[in-house]
Amino acid sequence: MNLSKNLSVAEFTKSNTATRKGLDNSLPKAYWLSAKALAENIFQPLRDHFGTPLYITSGFRSKALNEAIGGSNKSQHSKGEAIDIDMDGRKGPDNAEVFNYIKECLPFDQLIWEFGDDTKPSWVHVSYNPDGEQRGEILVAYKDNGRTKYKYW
Repeated sequence: MNLSKNLSVAEFTKSNTATRKGLDNSLPKAYWLSAKALAENIFQPLRDHFGTPLYITSGFRSKALNEAIGGSNKSQHSKGEAIDIDMDGRKGPDNAEVFNYIKECLPFDQLIWEFGDDTKPSWVHVSYNPDGEQRGEILVAYKDNGRTKYKYW
């Protein structure tokens, strides 16, 4: 089953950590509309624009999976509203190109330049609010004394 033309539910819920730890990472019916809105408004427009597969490192995260990886208890991943994309070493755009296209061309709730350096993030986090009101919040994640912190773009 697909959430959009090029994003399957299996790809959106795939997690090596969940597999390794035997955790159920199925997408609950309550989050299907959120996941579909994210796929149709963020993933598919990116896929269509760049004309190449996009590599999702994290899509939906069940509560158990989110806890296992140390994710925030407010994570939009756990509501089917966020994806992390990492194009490093793959054919197509690099992470900075993905980030900049989203920033300049797509409606989003939150966009995060995840770590990396001033020229390219290590990966891109993007979320979409299914209720239609997007904050357009742009952040940069960085480490400070081993702790993840965020600053505004």
